[in-house]
Amino acid sequence: MRNRDLSFWLFLSPVLICLIAVVIIPLLNGLFYSFTDWNGLSLSKFVGLDNYTKLLSDNEFMTSFWFTIKFSAAAIIVINIIGLGLALIVTQHIKSSSFLRTIFFMPNLIGGLILGFIWQFIFTKAFAAVGDAVGIEGLKGWLSTSETGFWGLVILTSWQMAGYVMLIYIAYLQSVPQELIEAAQIDGASKFQRFRTITVPLIAPAFTVSLFLTLSHSFKMYDQNLSLTNGGPYNSTEMVAMNIIKSAFTDNAMAYAQSKAVIFFVVVAAVSLVQVFYNKKREVEL
Repeated sequence: MRNRDLSFWLFLSPVLICLIAVVIIPLLNGLFYSFTDWNGLSLSKFVGLDNYTKLLSDNEFMTSFWFTIKFSAAAIIVINIIGLGLALIVTQHIKSSSFLRTIFFMPNLIGGLILGFIWQFIFTKAFAAVGDAVGIEGLKGWLSTSETGFWGLVILTSWQMAGYVMLIYIAYLQSVPQELIEAAQIDGASKFQRFRTITVPLIAPAFTVSLFLTLSHSFKMYDQNLSLTNGGPYNSTEMVAMNIIKSAFTDNAMAYAQSKAVIFFVVVAAVSLVQVFYNKKREVEL
């Protein structure tokens, strides 16, 4: 089918209309309001780049941005290591592999808010009980500091996303030709050598997809942050999405929140494109 065929555009038009209505128009609308003093109901004047220059001296926003970057880096690494490890386990010839796949994927079916409240109970109650029982002070008062709050968010997100990422790795692991593995085994290659030199290059596209999904999910995370720490203590675990929503609906600074959202969108889009470009290039080289 050629792109210029009428039938092509007829089939494509519903998707294009939805994309324009849901993504393009709101994006352009938000960009326009970021240059005004819009308060959610009306605007009186254009303020140019004032909202953007104000961001440079907004320590709270910068702190939340830096926290989000650190959290995303840690979450991406942990989620993909666990996801790949789980995929390697369940693709072995074991009887309970189907059951294990279901169990590992189930956390992804729980909503973010509920998941956050569940882990909040675990961190504050169960961890404290274990700490009392074994005499480990570090398990008490979990989420009461920025460091434990940070790792609490990483643990929660990893628990939720690892099973989802596992499915992606499973799909690519199952497509690896067993003839290559057996030939390498006959040549005397160890398990690690076979994994590093054959399996990893052949599942390179899985790394591209998984890294992109975990990156976008980690940067945009809001509901888990709200229910687990609510940005505390003292806003030290507040992520960018929560900071933007607070500016919009708590401070009623809609235009300023729009400028934060625009900057956030540009940074996330740039990082995602660089990551996809780098991994795609690596796939070709391999």
